[in-house]
Amino acid sequence: MTVSEHPLLGLGYSRPVATRSFVRLADDADSQADADVAEEVPVALVYNGRPHVVVMATPLDLEDLAIGFTLTERIVEAPSEIERVAVVRASHGAELQLQIPDARAARLAEHGRGLVSRTGCGLCGVETISEAMRVPTRVGDRLRIHRNALWRASTELSARQELNATTNTIHAAGWALPDGTMRVVKEDVGRHNALDKVLGALARERIDPASGFVVVTSRASYELVQKAATCGVELLAAISRPTGLAIRFAESVGVTLVGLLRGRTANVYAGMARILEDRTRG
Repeated sequence: MTVSEHPLLGLGYSRPVATRSFVRLADDADSQADADVAEEVPVALVYNGRPHVVVMATPLDLEDLAIGFTLTERIVEAPSEIERVAVVRASHGAELQLQIPDARAARLAEHGRGLVSRTGCGLCGVETISEAMRVPTRVGDRLRIHRNALWRASTELSARQELNATTNTIHAAGWALPDGTMRVVKEDVGRHNALDKVLGALARERIDPASGFVVVTSRASYELVQKAATCGVELLAAISRPTGLAIRFAESVGVTLVGLLRGRTANVYAGMARILEDRTRG
C-alpha cells in the first residue's frame, strides 16, 4: 500500500459520522444509496511524552476519554493528579497528551511497551493476567433507587443516542441521578470508551460517580464492572446480559449489576438491596 492509498491519510477526525455511498442489492434490481456511518480513528494516549497505548475510538469527547481511561486503568489515583490534557492531531488520527506525576509515569513505564488495541479494547496496555484481573476496592453502600428510575434512565439514554440514531453501530453509556434523570451521555464505537468518556466527564465536572448510577448499551463484561467500581459506581445496568465473570466481579466489589434492561423489565444479578420497591407497587 502506498502512502496515498492509506485509508487514514488526511482524516478529518473532528467528524464522528460521515455520509457514504453504497450499492443496495436486491433480487429485482440494484440501486445507489447514501447512509451515515460511524467513524473510528486511532487515538494514542501519551503520558509525559511516552506513548502508552492506541485505542480505536469515535473522534468525539476525546478529553473525557483521556481522563476516564487514566482513572479507570488506575494510571493515577485521583483526577487532581492529571496535570494537563491536550488533544493533538496526528497524521492518521489523534494523540491525547497527558502530564502526570513523574512517579506515576515511571510506574507506567515499568509495565512494558505501548500496545495497539482493537476498538474499545478493555485490556489496553495490560500485559499480565493478574493485572487484567485487578479487583478494585469494594464500593460504598449509599445508593438506593426505585425500579422506575431504571426504566426512566433506559428510556432517556435511548432517546439521547444521537450518533447511533443514524448509524446503528455506536454504543452509549450514561450516568443518571438516583431518580433516573440522565445527566451525562457519551457515545463511542467502543463500549469501554463510552464508559471512560462518561467517567471522565464526571471527573471534569467534579461530580461523585457514586451519587448516581451507570447504564450502558452493551453486554455487561467484567471490564465494565471493573472500570465502574474503580470510580466508585455502585450500580451498573446494561441492556444485554452480563458474563459470569462480570457477576462474580460485581459480587466481590459490592456493585449492583443489572442486565437485560429493556422497557420496564430487567434482571438483577447482584446487589438487589439497592433497588427499592416502587411506591405504586404492593
